[in-house]
Amino acid sequence: MADNDPWEAAGQAATDAGVTIREVHDLEETHQACRLIERVWRTGAGNPLMTPELLRVLSHSGGYASVAYEGERMVGVSVGLLATAGLHSHITAVEGASRGRNVGFALKLHQRGWAIDRGIPAVTWTFDPLVSRNAYFNLAKLGAVPMEYLPNFYGVMHDEVNAGTDTDRLLVRWDLSGDPVRGPGPRRDSVVIGLDSGPGERPAAGRTDGDVVMVRVPSDIEALRRRDPWGAREWRSAVRDVLGGLMAKGWKVTGFARDGWYVVERPAGPDGDILLRE
Repeated sequence: MADNDPWEAAGQAATDAGVTIREVHDLEETHQACRLIERVWRTGAGNPLMTPELLRVLSHSGGYASVAYEGERMVGVSVGLLATAGLHSHITAVEGASRGRNVGFALKLHQRGWAIDRGIPAVTWTFDPLVSRNAYFNLAKLGAVPMEYLPNFYGVMHDEVNAGTDTDRLLVRWDLSGDPVRGPGPRRDSVVIGLDSGPGERPAAGRTDGDVVMVRVPSDIEALRRRDPWGAREWRSAVRDVLGGLMAKGWKVTGFARDGWYVVERPAGPDGDILLRE
């Protein structure tokens, strides 16, 4: 994603989404933003993911805090903090009625412009690897690159989105300097299925002896959690074992297909050759 003026791209994205985006400075805005996060993540009033006091400190001390408005109504929030690797985007929330209109994309491009203005080379964040739409957005649309699989990163959470499941996350890095580097694509005869969806939408383990391993995730893990909590937990364990296991051995996630597949490639040696199989 390279352009001469990151703010021009951010402004166009906001226009296309029908929103205006600005940084949070007003005290009342911090309260509104935290209430929006509470509604989107369904935490309940006694279990906030972000408090107005903390958001106020983050924005006042140089962190990133922005809100998206549709007319006079706040519909999106994004919060990040400065870190050793650049900017870490901690939480983003978009009101349900505004999803599907690329408000999240507009917020990320605003965040990108903000970071570039400050000489920040990259943005990192985490997301649940089981959520297919987020994987596609982060990896395919933005070009972020998975760096690490983090099992049960937050421990037990009590919001309605994460309750009852381990909080595994993928840590990704978004290089702001230009287009992501993509290879020519895997050879068809080197691709194997490491994890697929079997009978009853249960995970079915496959092979990991190819140079490229495809790892399936459910099309809608949130619906599966409501319908079949045990099946959702099986998917968590299976993706942790296969995707997390490969990444722990140095394999690289190089893409995500819209129909729900992670593309995981065996690491190359120093001369570009594929490393020998174990």
